[in-house]
Amino acid sequence: MPGWAWWLGGSVVVLLYVYFFYYFFVSPFGFRWRALYGDVSYPEGYEIHGIDISHYQGEIDWETLKNNGMIEKCPVRFVMIKATEGSSKIDDNFIDNFYNAREYGFIRGAYHFYSVYSPAESQANYFIKNVKLEPGDLPPVLDVEHKPKNQTDEEFKKSVLTWLEIVENEYGVKPIIYTYYKFKMKYLSDKIFDDYPYWIAHYYVDKVEYKGPWKFWQHTDCGKLPGIKGYVDFNIYNGSFYDLRRLTIQK
Repeated sequence: MPGWAWWLGGSVVVLLYVYFFYYFFVSPFGFRWRALYGDVSYPEGYEIHGIDISHYQGEIDWETLKNNGMIEKCPVRFVMIKATEGSSKIDDNFIDNFYNAREYGFIRGAYHFYSVYSPAESQANYFIKNVKLEPGDLPPVLDVEHKPKNQTDEEFKKSVLTWLEIVENEYGVKPIIYTYYKFKMKYLSDKIFDDYPYWIAHYYVDKVEYKGPWKFWQHTDCGKLPGIKGYVDFNIYNGSFYDLRRLTIQK
């Protein structure tokens, strides 16, 4: 076989490999690649930015975050903080994070990670036991991302509603539902769930595909801010700062 044929064949193989790699690995996560290399200047058209944190962010330098934490040239306005998980686990950093967020002037919120291993009622009561919300705090948040295998879809929906109703009765405000786009469409698309503010997790897209109303959008898990080591989730609020304040628990 002539030498040029070997070169041509090799070039074709390399091009096919590059195309395959880009099509299946790079293209679907293009926004993630951009975010990892510092380009998190999306989505556009929103001014109220915030973050959500847990023990994964380690010890936060709140003074630095307050004075230098900017997203899209806008200050961080709100901080969502992991509080509890299941019916027996409190986040290691919750007490410190929850106190400091308010102390340093951020609007704060607390969320519960829904577990598939314990009843909704005991989870709701555990959250209430550990989280004392005050006027100016955001409504409690239910982070629900998994459905128990031993529950039907209808049983699961009733369990989620049980948590929401118990917590709403305690704090006097409708809790916020956090989940990713496809999960909501599959399990929480009933009209009754639209009565609750929606915090959508939808990464690496330039706009929200969900057609219904939503309050918060967690758009990347690759954010970087002074005062926080490693990556942190970035969120935007779908409205004005005045609207955000109105959403908080009132006196």
